Amino acid sequence: MTNTTAIGERSDRERRIGQAVKGVFLTCAALTVLITLGIVLTLFKDATTFFAQVPVTEFLTGTEWKPTQLTGDGEYKFGVLPLLSGTVLITVVSAVIALPTGLAAALYLSEFATERVRSILKPALEILAGIPTIVYGYFALVYITPFLARIGLPVSTFNALSASIVVGVMIIPMVSSISEDALSSVPDDLRQAAYGLGSTKFDTSVRVVVPAAVSGIFSSFVLALSRAIGETMAVTVAAGQTPRMLSILEIDQNLMQSSETITAAMVNVAHAEGGGGTPAYFSMFALGLVLFVLTFTLNIGAEIVRDRLREEYR
Repeated sequence: MTNTTAIGERSDRERRIGQAVKGVFLTCAALTVLITLGIVLTLFKDATTFFAQVPVTEFLTGTEWKPTQLTGDGEYKFGVLPLLSGTVLITVVSAVIALPTGLAAALYLSEFATERVRSILKPALEILAGIPTIVYGYFALVYITPFLARIGLPVSTFNALSASIVVGVMIIPMVSSISEDALSSVPDDLRQAAYGLGSTKFDTSVRVVVPAAVSGIFSSFVLALSRAIGETMAVTVAAGQTPRMLSILEIDQNLMQSSETITAAMVNVAHAEGGGGTPAYFSMFALGLVLFVLTFTLNIGAEIVRDRLREEYR
């Protein structure tokens, strides 16, 4: 009788603990959703205030960005296209650097490296993700830009190429870590089947393992691109503060010159003189809304593509 009572009390206690833990997790999940909704609503509210002062068409199609400096005609300019150009340029070039490099690192760690080598290289790669972004920007300004000038490239002190290189280095750990997890989750039976058909290690890795893990690899690419789009301090320090329209026919010249991204523009507006209530102040929220739409669209599109590419193994 005593044992039965003790077991019943223990079961009640465990049930109460389980309910309490469930409540904590539910609260955390609800808090996350509420914070996200609060951020989105704030963006929409203050961006609406901005668009009440500056026409949407002027913002989306304008080719000049001078929110705190009067132009020759005595007006402020709020065209987002130069900032969007700088953001796209740096994101694309950094992706060209980071995506193949990160995937190659992930493939080596997953398929070729020994356990000892993996235990050293993987933490070393992930250390890159822990370095403050301002340090990357300073590194680009002090070391990468002088190196590019030394090898003959006509780079200015602040330039998009140096910023693209450091942003590419920054997102390599994200690509390699997530891709390596995706590659490692591929069932070993697929590898053994490929070996049984006479495939080499390289052929098996490239033609069997990578296609089988393509949905996870694609997810790592999208997360890395979102990270590159939202990067702030590294591009603020390395790329400069010159909004510049992207010229398709002169990409090389765009890379060598100073540029400004959406995030850098938000930092510069926040540091500019002038209090709240001005169009310049509310332009930060309009820029934030543009970033939100960009990353949200990217992630929704990626989710659709990933679902189509996903393969399930039993």
